[in-house]
Amino acid sequence: MPELTSAPLGRDRKRVVLAICCMSLLIVSLDNTVLNVALPAMQRDLHASVSGLQWTIDAYTLVLASLLMFAGSTADRIGRRKVFVTGLVLFTLGSLLCSLAPSLETLVVFRMIQAVGGSMLNPVAMSIITNTFTEPAARARAIGLWGGVVGVSMAAGPVVGGLLVDSVGWRAVFWINLPVGLAALLLTLRYVPESKAPRPRRPDPVGQLLVAAFLGSLTYAIIESSMPVAGVALASLAGLLLYEPRRREPLIDLRFFRSAPFSGATIIAVCAFAALGGFLFLNTLYLQNVRGLSALDAGLYMLPMASMTLVFAPLSGRLVGARGPRLPLLIAGTAMAAGCLPFAAFEAETHDPVLFAGYVVFGIGFGMVNAPITNTAVSGMPLSQAGVASAVASTSRQIGQTLGVAVVGAVLAAGVGTLSRTEDFVAASRGGYWIMTGCGLCVLLVGALTSGTWARGTAERTARRLEAEETQTPAGAASASS
Repeated sequence: MPELTSAPLGRDRKRVVLAICCMSLLIVSLDNTVLNVALPAMQRDLHASVSGLQWTIDAYTLVLASLLMFAGSTADRIGRRKVFVTGLVLFTLGSLLCSLAPSLETLVVFRMIQAVGGSMLNPVAMSIITNTFTEPAARARAIGLWGGVVGVSMAAGPVVGGLLVDSVGWRAVFWINLPVGLAALLLTLRYVPESKAPRPRRPDPVGQLLVAAFLGSLTYAIIESSMPVAGVALASLAGLLLYEPRRREPLIDLRFFRSAPFSGATIIAVCAFAALGGFLFLNTLYLQNVRGLSALDAGLYMLPMASMTLVFAPLSGRLVGARGPRLPLLIAGTAMAAGCLPFAAFEAETHDPVLFAGYVVFGIGFGMVNAPITNTAVSGMPLSQAGVASAVASTSRQIGQTLGVAVVGAVLAAGVGTLSRTEDFVAASRGGYWIMTGCGLCVLLVGALTSGTWARGTAERTARRLEAEETQTPAGAASASS
């Protein structure tokens, strides 16, 4: 494979590039964790319903999921550094606008602007890391550190967000993105080299529209319980599956899914992040609206979960580098299911020891799951398609979080009479926690099925087929022109 950067980078500069990529993940991840703590304050100030709160989260994750693959392929085509810089500018600007939003409707719109910028950060950052750290073990360690930033954001987000909400107000949770975004922008311009794919992919506007139509209509149908819109989602999905294989260079290369580990990573990402999105949504509302805790106290209550994610995310990266993804995936699925089960079966919310035990176990599971998802998604794929492959994994995460909030929120809204009555809230939450327990079991089963010898064989065959087609296509084009 040809070099994708202009010159090899030294060890110190590689570390700086990794730090910059981690900063971009920090502001995107911190934005979600901080916002969850601020939801009750936003609900009171903006007079929002449960569905309104869902849209403040899902409008962001929905746009993010819709554009991630487009951003990844665009970065491969026109330059990863260029797209990364644009994303930092848009995300920082969107954060400023969110802090000034006068109503729920304008906040949702500004969150969408944030998401447009965010879509250019995570997949492109992962592509930059993949092309900077080309040795497999070093790449796994770098991905583990990068994934550990999610743990940092989970640990710091609830406490920082709670402190800002209690002392300044919910609008301040968006201000913390400004200095980090500006610092990352200046450092990127100074230290990150430009890189492109040697044979960039063509744009696929029809595929992009079908992806956006499918995700948008599916989310709307779940939150607003609209069957006609659900029909639009099914039609968009059918169109996507029929149209994309006919394109020479599709937005979603369905050939990637011939690799069992890649397909498994996609399913695992959806399930794991659906559980995370639903877990944070339910617990934030319960701790503040039902128990009456302040935003800061609620953040401190959830600190055990965040701390476990912070500790186990880098450990997972080291395990993936040393032993492969199988063990971290098995631990992750078991722990996530075990962490949700006490809430589903034993009303863990009403007993602090059980509540904290559930938080700790769930945090361990989520901390273990991120590194194997990312590493499996990009391992074995041609470096020239690193942006697209990592964008599929990032898209799966956002789809999972979008669906988790939408489904769990819909279950809660259907069963609860008022968010301030303990018996109503706890009873209405049961269905959501059973769904999250099922998501954890799915991570366990799919992880076991797609991380063995047979699965690795499918990944190797898929990689060889993709690389052969990449080397043959330019030759064929040259002979045709001559």
